[in-house]
Amino acid sequence: MSKQIWFLTGSQGLYGEDVLLQVRDQSAQISGALAAAESIPVEVVARPTLTDAGAIRRVMLDANADDDCIGVIAWMHTFSPAKMWIAGMDALTKPFLHLHTQVNVELPWASIDMDFMNLNQAAHGDREFAYIATRLGVPRKTVAGHVSDPRVVARIAVWARAALARAEVSTLKLVRFGDNMRNVAVTEGDKVEAERRFGVSVNTWGVNDLVDVVDNQVSEGEVDALISEYMDLYDVAPELHPGADRHESLRYGARIEAALRTFVVEGGFGAFTTNFEDLGGLRQLPGLGVQRLEGEGIGFAGEGDWKTAVLGRTLMTMAQGLPGGTSFMEDYTYHLEPGRELSLGAHMLEVSPSIALGTPRIEIHPLGIGNREDPVRMVFDAMPGDGVTVGMCDLGDRFRLVGNELTVVPPLADMPKLPVARAVWQAKPDFTTSTECWLSAGGPHHTVLSTALTTEHLTDLAEMIGIELAMIGEGTRTGQFLKELRWNNAYHRLAMGF
Repeated sequence: MSKQIWFLTGSQGLYGEDVLLQVRDQSAQISGALAAAESIPVEVVARPTLTDAGAIRRVMLDANADDDCIGVIAWMHTFSPAKMWIAGMDALTKPFLHLHTQVNVELPWASIDMDFMNLNQAAHGDREFAYIATRLGVPRKTVAGHVSDPRVVARIAVWARAALARAEVSTLKLVRFGDNMRNVAVTEGDKVEAERRFGVSVNTWGVNDLVDVVDNQVSEGEVDALISEYMDLYDVAPELHPGADRHESLRYGARIEAALRTFVVEGGFGAFTTNFEDLGGLRQLPGLGVQRLEGEGIGFAGEGDWKTAVLGRTLMTMAQGLPGGTSFMEDYTYHLEPGRELSLGAHMLEVSPSIALGTPRIEIHPLGIGNREDPVRMVFDAMPGDGVTVGMCDLGDRFRLVGNELTVVPPLADMPKLPVARAVWQAKPDFTTSTECWLSAGGPHHTVLSTALTTEHLTDLAEMIGIELAMIGEGTRTGQFLKELRWNNAYHRLAMGF
């Protein structure tokens, strides 16, 4: 069954059955407009009009218990006394959006009478409702405007995508092949707290469990099929072609991909990590297969960085179907020409082809770490466009997301000797501000880069899962940002209780 958002309409019996019939019909117009919106990626399901506390509480409990329901939208068509909503709203655990709208766009100036006023009371009915939601401390997004306005639907669509991502991470399973890189701090984290806060289950398997699949469970037919796919989809370096000197390296890379599909995808995991310091019996550091799985929406991060892999899967789920791509990324080095400062991001092998400009090229090059055979990988430049980069850090008492708005740009020159996929970007509002704020927030060096998502997506997601978001973008000023970090420290510690 497809994922759903439930549309709830509030009213009361004060004005009689005829009014409630009109409420039902007009509510169907609003929910139907949302259900027909192509930008909303899930089914919008209208529930019966709610007029008493018992029914409200029941529908909220049903929403909590229904795995297909990922969120709830509420609208007070007429004045719905908000004390009726206390028990229900207090019980709700699914993401919630308050839609402040009405059926008509224009007032019927010449014919408006008290019957019309009694029926169309959202202007103050929603204020009554919003008060009780505020009093109860219910996390929510508020959207005001008519559903015929594309801006209103677009904001609801963003929230719906965030709700999809929240539902995904709440049941996500991640496999770590080995532990994290030795002596690195930011890739550590509290896996128990992550499962309590987000729902994700993070567990470790020995890398030789994967090696067993590589060596003993992958058939030559599976490898042949992948080789054929590579030759059709990518620009494969001649030395890797069938019959060429390095073709066996490509076949081993395909064998790793087939094993990862068996272990990760068929095993029900939505994300995974590897570590070049823990490769067991693998002859290559996984590269090509990791990139292809990322391109299909499987979260990944290197060096055992499970937090970034979780974030990758979450954002990939949110971005599904949108133009642009989403990938594991690492800040590597800078171009510091005054007035044209740029960041160069890459990783050893594992950048997703979803962000590629043009057709990726499969190449083989030495890798100075890992002490294994030369690995195969896709090499490409990232497609230009606006986007965000996001990292997650564990501050000890809570998790923090740190994000930065950016514009991916073409490289200033070719990089023929850099044998990895890469992205060049200009951070907003400028290099100095963005970098100083990122460092002040403790943002990690591993991130997820997305040219499909925006700050609004990240804001909605952070609100839903109850995590701090320190966002850097156009208009950010270092002094104000530092003050906001201090305010955040106080707020989140108070919010945890004593």
